[in-house]
Amino acid sequence: MSPAPGTCPMDPGQMESTLRQMAADLIAQVGPQEELVLLGIRSRGLPLAERLATLLRASTGAQVPVGSLDITLYRDDLTEMVGSPIVRPTEIPFSLKDRTVVLVDDVLYTGRTVRAALDALLDHGRPHRVMLVVMADRSGRELPIQADIAGVRVEVPKGHRVSVRMKELDGEDGVTVETC
Repeated sequence: MSPAPGTCPMDPGQMESTLRQMAADLIAQVGPQEELVLLGIRSRGLPLAERLATLLRASTGAQVPVGSLDITLYRDDLTEMVGSPIVRPTEIPFSLKDRTVVLVDDVLYTGRTVRAALDALLDHGRPHRVMLVVMADRSGRELPIQADIAGVRVEVPKGHRVSVRMKELDGEDGVTVETC
């Protein structure tokens, strides 16, 4: 879909139903023998991971561990950043060994954030499998990375941004397309 700038491809109600569908898709893609953990890429991936874990628990009864992954020091543009980067904690209070790790983020764009997340993840262990779940998958990939599950796929031209708003951080839910 190609929404116009300033449009809202997803309102709060649609976002909630999309999260439920994403949880159902994840259950369908993960085998019953796979031990699942969710890692939210800081900062907007973490509340999405927590919401998905709640939905997974409601659907399956299983407690799915949630952690957070800070990728600041793994970014390929770190030397280009002005000032000191803000490094937030990575919190992975469980082993990754033999587990299926689901990386969760808000928007998949160039693929560079996910590349950095994979580098950071592998410094913390070697999982059985890694999957990627994003709320919005937009056009403009620079690396051969794709989401296993995406809430919405949007085609937007350069000079536009897809923003995911979350009630935990922004006071409201939604996905919008904005002009940069």
